Amino acid sequence: MLINKQKTEIQNIIINRLAKKTVSNFIVHFSVLLFTFYFLPFTVNAQKIAILTPEKNAEGENFAEKLETWLFREFKILDKSLSEAAFNSSIYEKPFNLSLEESKNIGAAIGCDFFLLIQSKNLRRFSLEKKEYYESFAAVYVVSSRSGRLVFWKLVKGEAKITDEAEKLLFNEAEKLGSEIAEKIKKAEKTEISEKNAAKLEELPEDDSPAAKNFRPPLPFKRIRPQYTEIANLYVVEATVDILLDVDETGKILSTEISRWAGFGLDESVIKTVMEMNWRPASRAEKTLPMSILLRYNFKKLDRD
Repeated sequence: MLINKQKTEIQNIIINRLAKKTVSNFIVHFSVLLFTFYFLPFTVNAQKIAILTPEKNAEGENFAEKLETWLFREFKILDKSLSEAAFNSSIYEKPFNLSLEESKNIGAAIGCDFFLLIQSKNLRRFSLEKKEYYESFAAVYVVSSRSGRLVFWKLVKGEAKITDEAEKLLFNEAEKLGSEIAEKIKKAEKTEISEKNAAKLEELPEDDSPAAKNFRPPLPFKRIRPQYTEIANLYVVEATVDILLDVDETGKILSTEISRWAGFGLDESVIKTVMEMNWRPASRAEKTLPMSILLRYNFKKLDRD
């Protein structure tokens, strides 16, 4: 009986030790798993993002700070002072109206995969319905350093009877906007990586070059002026939109590329207008040929309030 009792006690000790070891192993494995999932967003999305506020006002800085708090969960945010020093040392005409080449040069100078340009202000407005009120807005441009493209643009705002309340409503949009930006960046990265370089078509020859002899450029049968959008009109936007067109030997548009972007719906307005035109193809010695051409549209509010 004593021997059996001792056996039982020994078995219980072994079982308890095994149980403790199992629980301990479970805790270790669970902790590792939890650690992995917690830091997964930081390791999977290794894109380096720069957030810039070219106008250097308090409204832009405050909104950038709110947006950075959310984007920090998804991306590696570069030091703002170093990014802005590189941005300011770059050559460009207008900070919110960059060409593809200017954008790529800026991205290379900063050393980022994408950069955000933030334009934010507080405005005093009047309307028949609201009479006097205040609007805090932020226009956010998300630019790819690889291609120079404007991969996402959005304007968010808050409206209230006092400035502080309008700004508070604007800040509430930061998290939702951050989610949209993260989605657009991931999509743009996948698209650009998988893109194949299209064969380049002949470009317009210099006037005095041999290629210009007996040459006739592609032309629309009827020119249409792109619409100056309501949102651009409301925010008094002055910008230039350049678009590259590939026109085949029949006058069909093969592709379009915005080579200087502006936001505020102006890029889309230009693409829509160009696609609505019927084109006469380029020709040389009366033989039609495919051609790549650049069109430029300047937008300016003529009747200011």
